[in-house]
This record gives sequence, C-alpha cells and structure tokens, in this order.
Amino acid sequence: MTAFEFELPAYHAPDFSAPQFVAAPNAQLTTVEMDGVAPENFHSTSMYPEYFKIDGSWHLAPESRMDASVVVNRLPDGGIRLDVVANRALKKGQTVVLGRSEDGSEGILVHTHGFEEPKGASDAGGGEFVFRQGRSRETSFARDYDKLIALLRHEREHGFVLWVMGPAFAFDYDARRFMQAMIAAGYVDGVLAGNALATHDLEAAHLHTALGQDIYTQRSMPSGHHNHLDVINRVRRCGSIPAFIDEYHIDNGIIYQLEKSHIPYVLTSSIRDDGPLPEVIGNAYEGQDAMRGMVSKATTIICLATMLHTIATGNLTPSFRVLEDGTVRPLYLYAIDAAEFVVNKLHDRGSLSATTIVTNVQDFITIVAKGLEVVPEDAPWG
Repeated sequence: MTAFEFELPAYHAPDFSAPQFVAAPNAQLTTVEMDGVAPENFHSTSMYPEYFKIDGSWHLAPESRMDASVVVNRLPDGGIRLDVVANRALKKGQTVVLGRSEDGSEGILVHTHGFEEPKGASDAGGGEFVFRQGRSRETSFARDYDKLIALLRHEREHGFVLWVMGPAFAFDYDARRFMQAMIAAGYVDGVLAGNALATHDLEAAHLHTALGQDIYTQRSMPSGHHNHLDVINRVRRCGSIPAFIDEYHIDNGIIYQLEKSHIPYVLTSSIRDDGPLPEVIGNAYEGQDAMRGMVSKATTIICLATMLHTIATGNLTPSFRVLEDGTVRPLYLYAIDAAEFVVNKLHDRGSLSATTIVTNVQDFITIVAKGLEVVPEDAPWG
C-alpha cells in the first residue's frame, strides 16, 4: 500500500473586508412565537460553515447541521453566541435568523469553499471530457484507502472517530475480529448502531451464530432462528448489556470490546426491532438527540452498510468542526456500502462532502485494519 502523508487542509475564511460584505445589512432577526415552530422565512441551515452579520460584525455558527434554525444569544459580556437548533426544539421567545439568500446580501453567508485548494496544472480543465467520474464497483479506491488510513493514524492522536455500523459486521467471523481489534487499538471513539448490530454481535459471541447461521461456516443451526431471540431475552433478563456480558462470560466481539474499552455507543430503534435490547432508545427523537450528541464530538465519521443510519447521520453532520482554540478543520465523512444506490443516496440528501467506497464492509475493515497494522491477537499472520 502506498504511503500517504496526512495533513489537515488550511481553512480559508471569507474576506469580510470586501466591499460587498462591509455594505451588507445585518441579518434580519425575529422572535419565536410558539414552541417547536419556526417563524415564516426562517433561515434553514446546511452542512457548511455559515456566517451571520449581527450588530455590524460577521459571526460563524460553530456547530451546524442540515435543516435547522439559527438561534441568536446575546451574552452578559456583550458577545454573541449562535446555536443551530432543530425546529422542533425551538422555544417561545428565542431570537432566530430570517432570510433565504446565502451570498451575504441578507447578512447570511454560506461558505462552501473554505477548504478548497487552488487548482493545479494537473487538474482537468473545464469542459474537458473524461471517463469514470462517478463512484461505482468499477472505481479504483486504492488512493481512498491510503488517505483514510493516514487520516485514522492522525485522528487516533488528535480527533474523535465515530463509526456508524450496520449488522453486516456481526455476520462475518473475520469482520467481528478485525473490528474488535480496531477498537482495542484506539481507532474507535464512538459507535452509532441499531438493535440488530448489537443483538447479532452478542449472539455471535454467545452462540457463535448470527440469525442462526454459524458466523464462520454459514451453516444454519437447528432451530437457529430462535438464537437471536434467546439472546435478547437473556440480556433483558439480566437488565443490561454489561450485566449479560458478565453473567454469560462473553469474551469477544464488537460490543464486548466497546464495553471493555469504555467506548460510548448509541443504539437507536427501528419499528421492526425484536425485543429490543435494554440499551436501545425506542423514542425516535430521543435517539436523534443522542446521535447528535455523539456527532457533535466527531472529527471523522465512517458509515458502514446501513442506509438509514447513514442518511440520518449525514443529516446531523456538518462539513467542519471548530476546535477549542478556534481553528476550523474539516469533518471527514465516509460512506461504505456494497450498493451503489446507498452511497449515492447520501449525496442526494445533500451530504456533498462525503467520500464513498463501494464494497462490502467485511473486505473494507480487513483492508483498513491491515493497513494500520492492526490484526486480531490470534491471527496466524499477526
């Protein structure tokens, strides 16, 4: 694998000394009249850095998300704090921004090019016909893997890597082992998933099956369709996942390693869930808030084989992160799926900053882990 040196790109803020920004009016503000209802003509946020002119000065909203409102808070020291708030969470009396123009002409600037580098001579010229500009099974992803591996090495020391995981990991013997090794090695800071990932991973640890099939041979076990229901029932009887791990002496798997390494995870429900496990959040909006709490810490997010969780996470995720020292850096978002439809759907939802890789997640995690020189302890080549 080719070595790739990772370096965070510099952020280029707008030049607010430019005449059009100096002459721009203050953003129009109004008061929320009813809990959970935005005023007409409210400004709807995007994933990009957004600036608002208030009292003659431009202010960056430090934490954004798709399709929310901007609440303006005047602080006791005379400062301004901008909060991006889902419309359902607005409170009567709050001050919000109005306006639909995003070019600064209404005191609102959506800055979409902050991390772009000047085009070099090697870049394709405008209007030039080129093949293979989409992302499909035929795309070469070698450079994407190299960049991701370098990014993960950087993030282990400097960032917060959030993994959004579908249940496909739990169905494969090696995928579970490699993901467990990645957690143990410090490349996972948080996980978002559903009932299925946790259920079948615990089933694999407890009974060596997932949905009743042996996770290595894929052989269906007699009455195996009961296995995941038995596991859910036993976890519920224990009262929690950690209690189940202790009582049944679970010693392997993704959930086991998350608990052992004290890595936070959020499990959110689906209408089709069995059980669910005690930790699964059944209320959709409580689940969204919990996911948002994890996303707000992330500097890199990797979504794997879960269409609805991927889209939901993409809608909660800005393209940037403001660090404690005020530095603005990119927030990297990856979508990995064997279906081209799924990874392209993320783009269709507006998450244009995502890097997509079309492959199955079992191969993906094996390539990434080996590239990071992370292998399970019992691997013959380790």
